[in-house]
Amino acid sequence: MFISGYAVVAGAAERLVLGYDSFGNICGRKNTPVEGANLSGLDMTNKKYVFFLNPCGLEIQNLKISSLSLCVSSCPQEQLNSLEDLQSFARNNGSFLCVYNLNVSNYTLNPKAAQLCPTLPVPPSKSFPLFNRCVPQNPECYSKYASVLISMVNEMDVFHRILSGILAGRDTVIGLSVLALAFSLILVLAFRFIQTLFIHTLIALVVFGLLFISGVLWWLHYDYRNDPSTELETEKENVKFLLGYAICSTIVTVILLSLIFVLRKRLQFAVQLFRIVGKIIGRIPFLLFQPLWTFLILIVFWVFWVAVLLSLGTAGTAEPTSGGQVEYRALSGICYMAWYHFVGLIWTSEFILACQQMVIAGAVVTCYFNRNKNNPPPHPVLSSISVLFCYHLGTAVKGSFLITILRIPRIILLYLYNILNQKKNAKCLFSCCFCWVCCQESCLRYFNKHAYTTTAINGTNFCTSAKDAVCILARNSAKLASISCFGDFILFLGKVFVVCFTFFGGLMAFNYHREFQAWVVPLLLVGFFAYVMSHSFLSVFEVTADAMFLCFAIDVETNDGTAEKPYFMDQELLTFVSQSKKLTEGQNHSSTRIFQDNEDGTELQPM
Repeated sequence: MFISGYAVVAGAAERLVLGYDSFGNICGRKNTPVEGANLSGLDMTNKKYVFFLNPCGLEIQNLKISSLSLCVSSCPQEQLNSLEDLQSFARNNGSFLCVYNLNVSNYTLNPKAAQLCPTLPVPPSKSFPLFNRCVPQNPECYSKYASVLISMVNEMDVFHRILSGILAGRDTVIGLSVLALAFSLILVLAFRFIQTLFIHTLIALVVFGLLFISGVLWWLHYDYRNDPSTELETEKENVKFLLGYAICSTIVTVILLSLIFVLRKRLQFAVQLFRIVGKIIGRIPFLLFQPLWTFLILIVFWVFWVAVLLSLGTAGTAEPTSGGQVEYRALSGICYMAWYHFVGLIWTSEFILACQQMVIAGAVVTCYFNRNKNNPPPHPVLSSISVLFCYHLGTAVKGSFLITILRIPRIILLYLYNILNQKKNAKCLFSCCFCWVCCQESCLRYFNKHAYTTTAINGTNFCTSAKDAVCILARNSAKLASISCFGDFILFLGKVFVVCFTFFGGLMAFNYHREFQAWVVPLLLVGFFAYVMSHSFLSVFEVTADAMFLCFAIDVETNDGTAEKPYFMDQELLTFVSQSKKLTEGQNHSSTRIFQDNEDGTELQPM
């Protein structure tokens, strides 16, 4: 919270994309005065473009352009050869190209007008949409202007280039996030109502999407690499990131296509599984609305997080210099605060998702351990939310913190991998470590989900619930792993579908704006948002299935199906697990008893 408050007070994100003049005024908004600068604090609401008084003679001194710059309402479309032309342009267009304290009527009378007005002749210029600069159209002048601007952008640190890309593509990022939301909603409704046809269609779309995205990424990398106009550092970074995206996409495509081919014979069991899960969700229809609440909370948090990040990137102090001009000096240590802020993004997002998983698991547990299936308990979702906030927020905090701890080494390993470009042995070592960390994170996520379900059953803390869940899963892993993992795989394909088509939309959108944009990072941000959205919506089915199977394992360990100790499960679930077990083991069993009693194990009693 300290970083958030500090960033909002000290930062000004508009400076990155709107631009500012030499007197500390941000173009396109109303400004506050800077002490010691007489021409600061002006209302620039209608003056959105930055105009340099000497566009054909720009020079860089200490990462700053030497020429005076002003905020103007429009750029001159034709060449202006005299002070009279400047005066006529100001009166006809309302755009004043001389320093603010020089009245338009004195353009031709003031003896200092030559120093306060632009260097003549003023070349025709056009407003550039990204940085809101008036870019000269004269070929010779444009070449000088572009070379200076390219040098300035290349000398910016990576952090500020990334922030510029995010700000420049903010509308596209928002639009793509809405697209991911629409895809996620369609998937949820399809999984709920049209399981048989949709699963086959989904697999076909995922195969097409993976192949198509991989092909597009390789084509874009080839196109960028062979583009002779690639001069900006951001464009060179785009080429490197596109190569990384293409390689990762190809590897993921090969792995997923292999898994789909191996598991193709089990599609019918996936249909039956989602039919049973849909039946449970039908008893608790408000579970389908749970992702909407989670999504709204995530959106509010992400907007807040991005606003703080942009404010951190522009945190600095305005200091007046000679001649009444203003310079912004960046504060030290901002990059370290940004990394801390990034850790907060991961932890808080995981915490919100963990709360959703606990709410779903609590509602499923309440309905599973209810004898009268035709009369489910009233308001199970609200009851689960109440229990979460009253007793189990610490469990969600601990589970999400463990995920965050494993995410940080992934980020460090990726950073080191990019540094060691020339050392093949070191890159191989870091690749192995990265894969190991990813496997550990996947296993931790799997056990976290079951720990949340065990917490909902027993009401115990996170560590006790995690220990009990591990004991139950260890005794029954051979029987339940193949069933639940295949359902999770189908849901994972749904998430891949959302990310693939959202990512493709981002590629097409950002590819039209190549200049001065570090758009690979906003594209990665879009992919992250798309995955989190799809995970938030599809986790309803995932958590419901996992909680159902854990309850099933506890049910068969605690009860024996007799009149004295009847099962809580219904016959459809018992038949499905029996058939799945026969398929897995490759042999028929005459008994309907699924698991052997384990009298020495942990016995979990339903709430």
